[in-house]
Amino acid sequence: MKKSSAYLTAGVVIAAVAAGYFVVTKIIPSINNPLPEITLTGFTPVPGFTTSPSPLPSPDTTPKATGTTEPASLILIRNVPFTPQAPLANWSDPRQEDGCEEATALMATSWAKGKQLTPAGAERDIVAISDYEAKNYGSFYDTSVQDIIDRIYKDYFRYNNVEAKYDIMANDIKTELIKGNLVVVPANGRLLNNPYYKPPGPLRHMLIIKGYDPNTDEFITNDPGTKRGEQYRYPARIIMDAIYDYKTGHGEPVTSIIKAMIVVRP
Repeated sequence: MKKSSAYLTAGVVIAAVAAGYFVVTKIIPSINNPLPEITLTGFTPVPGFTTSPSPLPSPDTTPKATGTTEPASLILIRNVPFTPQAPLANWSDPRQEDGCEEATALMATSWAKGKQLTPAGAERDIVAISDYEAKNYGSFYDTSVQDIIDRIYKDYFRYNNVEAKYDIMANDIKTELIKGNLVVVPANGRLLNNPYYKPPGPLRHMLIIKGYDPNTDEFITNDPGTKRGEQYRYPARIIMDAIYDYKTGHGEPVTSIIKAMIVVRP
């Protein structure tokens, strides 16, 4: 029994040594050596493709355009009736010679109420408004933005969907037009450079703005200061330079330039 055990032990030792030799000489070298490159037949590499990692794209920090009220195409409020302040050319009548406020209010309220104007009817209305002002307020000559709203729109016409706005810019006018509202502005008529005015033009004037053309940067007006005033175009810069709110009275000096407008909503 002892001799057999000795032979068995010796066999195990010899087997272990042989196994160790195999591991050292065969397996370990194959692990340390790289695998051979494999070429796939019929495979065409994609140009520009690489197995190296690509960097992540940088975040786009370019400012994006935001919304604006600047119109992209022509804006024109249609069906606004037109009349000059002297519809039958009776410019010698002071109620018509100084009737721009009355004429613009007549056009604006007629538009809001869906009414049309005739020359004879417009003259009758302009004279009636002036007489009403003279009787109830003592004057019809020059009327400030707020007094026009209170005396003519609200009192005479009983039309209340109207508002005065001050310290305006061109974009404020465009915004109201985009909303479908008429804009009425007081202005120094001599700065408008209208060739159809009787020279040198009125120092205190009022006109309707009913459209804007972004292609030419022009406001489209109904200007009662001339019979050619329907859809008369002025450069936006000229209009903005001329706008100022004047005082109620008769030739009262303008001591400060206040950019104002009347917004008439349908």
